[in-house]
Amino acid sequence: MVDVFTKAKRSQIMSRIKGKSTTPELRVVHLLKEMGFQLQRHQKKLPGSPDVVLPGIRLAIFVNGCFWHGHKRCTRAKLPSTNTLFWKLKILKNMRRDAVQRQELRKMGWHVLTLWTCKTLTRTTLNSRLRRYLHAKHTKTKK
Repeated sequence: MVDVFTKAKRSQIMSRIKGKSTTPELRVVHLLKEMGFQLQRHQKKLPGSPDVVLPGIRLAIFVNGCFWHGHKRCTRAKLPSTNTLFWKLKILKNMRRDAVQRQELRKMGWHVLTLWTCKTLTRTTLNSRLRRYLHAKHTKTKK
């Protein structure tokens, strides 16, 4: 399928995509605050500048866009039909960078949770995922 926009228009559209304070990220923040967690956002001193940090339990949370971070088996991560090689290389580079950053955080003693935007669409799904993960982490640390 050929792009319906000119190169200049597509570039303008893509340049306006936000990287911080996205709707999925704000959903995560609101739910964690409702659960009573103290959190910080966009910690530049940590590798990858995690979207949300829970310092009390040393948890770094990344809320990743499915397309930009190459969410496997997700329809939102489908490559465009034009300029495919460029996008494939860009997303692969992002995935490699993400893996290195997660590894660095773990070496520093942090737990890392990656949430995908497709999994944050409903409050119920997100709430369930966060509670399950946080319960597992609290249970492990108390033993």
